[in-house]
Formats: sequence, C-alpha cells, structure tokens
Amino acid sequence: MFSRRRSHHQCRAEAVLVFSRLIRGRYRFDCDNMQPSGRGYDHGVSTFSPDGRLYQVEYARESVKRGTTTVGLKYRDGVVLIVDKRISSKLVITDSIEKMYQIDDHIGMTTSGLIADARQLVDRARVQSQVNRMTYGDSIAITTLVKKMCDYMQSFTQYGGARPFGTALLIGGIDGEGIHLFETDPSGAYQSYQAGAIGRGRSTVIDHFEGKWKKNMTLNAAIKLGLEALQESLEDDLNRNTVEIAVVNSSGYDKLDRDSTLKHLDKL
Repeated sequence: MFSRRRSHHQCRAEAVLVFSRLIRGRYRFDCDNMQPSGRGYDHGVSTFSPDGRLYQVEYARESVKRGTTTVGLKYRDGVVLIVDKRISSKLVITDSIEKMYQIDDHIGMTTSGLIADARQLVDRARVQSQVNRMTYGDSIAITTLVKKMCDYMQSFTQYGGARPFGTALLIGGIDGEGIHLFETDPSGAYQSYQAGAIGRGRSTVIDHFEGKWKKNMTLNAAIKLGLEALQESLEDDLNRNTVEIAVVNSSGYDKLDRDSTLKHLDKL
C-alpha cells in the first residue's frame, strides 16, 4: 500500500491523514490506491465541490421538479394562482391535501415539492406578516416578505447540521407598490415574473406563457390561459376534482369555490 522506501513513521502518519479525511467524508476508501473520489462533496450542505456546486441544494431542486405543477400569472387587476393536487389513490380525500395558502389579506402562496417543508415556510410567512402588522400597524410589503423568506431559506444552505428546504414557492399579491408574482428557489434565490410556474411541468408552462401571455388580460382570460398551460404540461387530462384556483386583487385573497372552478374548466 505504501512505498517500502518510506519509514515506518511516515507510513503511519500518511495512514492517519487519509483515515481522518475519510471520516470527514472527503475521501472514499479505495483499496487499490486510496485516491480521493470527489463523491464526498454531496455529504455536507456547506461544502462546495471543486466546480463550485452545492449538491444538497441541487438535490433539493430535484425534489421540487418531482412535485405537481403550480402556475401563477398577473392579470389586469391582480394575480391568479392555479394548482393541480395530483392524488395517487382514489381513496385519498382531496381536501386533505393543501397546496394553496392565504398568507395575509393581500397575499397568496402556492407550493411544489415536499409539503411538510412547505408548511413550515407558510407558517413562518404568516407570522412575519402578523408581526409587521402589529409592529407598524400596516400590512407587510410583498417584496419585504419575499426577501425575509428567502433569507431564511438561504440560511439552511450555509451551515452544517441542516438541509435545504425541498420546496419552491409562488408568492402573489397586490400592495401599494403594485401587483407582484415571485418565484423562490431552495437556495434562497427569488425572481419576479409576469407569469411563472414551479414543479414537474414548469418548462412546458413557461413556453406556453411566453407565446400567449399579454398585459392587461381580464380575469377570465388569465384563468383560461393558466388552465390551458397546466393542461399542456400534463400527460393526462386535468382532474376536475383536484384543480384549485385563487385570485388576489384589491379586494383581497379569494379562493374560488368548486362550482366556480368547474365553470372555468368547462370553458377549456
């Protein structure tokens, strides 16, 4: 294993060094030559690979890509959010699955990825909104809330002993600065969109929106476009019982009831 020309102490020191690196996850034990493999960089969230990647963050993004598709788009007076709650069994009660949340009177949020992780972020967003209201006597600005949430998500990519959130968020609403639609990433990054999507069918939905989304759309036109994009991203037809629609405008957050949702689905 070691050269015979080396002293006993040199061989022992080298063996201790390699073993310590093995314990830290930086080397994989190779009985032939004990060379570093590079696979250890995905063991810790705070360790960069030699090519500048954080593998645990990338794995969290893969969790989002496995989630059901969620779409959001701006229209003339606000934002439309649409989710498809895919269920794996007819025995599952659809209403027991939550993917659409009201954060405040003027903010709605949808998720894709790990639902348990999403609940933690939803609860934190609600608390931030109420803290702002109690402290300043006013509703929180949407951009401020998004920044606070993304700062929190980013902190789980920087320290050991934790993992990134395996979920992405679409946050939409209206405030004194205008109409907003934000998409967040497990890394803590965020971007503002006119129309966006998260989940398994994101690329298909974005392609559809790029060709057909227009400014100053009516509410009905925006809902129809969102449902069409969602339908195109699926291999099967939309399940009429698992689609939910929410609208956020100057009147506040409003989740459409089942009859209103079915009427929009009938127009496809």
